[in-house]
Amino acid sequence: MRKDILSQHFLRSPRIALMLIGHSNIKKRDLVVEIGAGSGVITSALAHRCRQVIAIEYDHETAEKLRQNLKSRNIHNVQVVERDFISYDLPTESYKVFANPPFHLSSEIIRKLIRAGNPPDSFYLILQKQFALKLLNTERHYTSQLGHELIAKYQTKIRYPLRPTDFTPPPAVPTVLFEAKAISLVRCPDIS
Repeated sequence: MRKDILSQHFLRSPRIALMLIGHSNIKKRDLVVEIGAGSGVITSALAHRCRQVIAIEYDHETAEKLRQNLKSRNIHNVQVVERDFISYDLPTESYKVFANPPFHLSSEIIRKLIRAGNPPDSFYLILQKQFALKLLNTERHYTSQLGHELIAKYQTKIRYPLRPTDFTPPPAVPTVLFEAKAISLVRCPDIS
């Protein structure tokens, strides 16, 4: 099946992945869940920036290619999980999420993350710009029902606009790196 039919658009280079991760709050001590890892462009970049990556990839062939790519690059802090993310049990410890998910699954993925028993401290998703705008707390754009649910728990913003040429195949719509940071972690402690 053609990947673009599944609304998947893969980042073209590790350089772009590293630059995008640089726009996140991912640190060396973090556990990061990557949704739809593909052949590992983002996975490899994450592995160099954090303690451990859980790379979730549904397609068996692609997961095998990911394993081979990680082995050839001598990367050992990645656990590859062959599973549909929606049925995956999220970690019980503190974690963050970074992903370039298929566009048609964006709402479902965000719902799972924010309704989880242990939601992520922060998450970074590559999304269609029009969809991302509906997840922001702003008077300039309409905020969707999912956006209202999200902003009750997370501070949201668009971190970085992407170009169609950053992907293969290039998406037909504008895309952005979207950030959501848990409000409980963003707020300063009360000094009284």
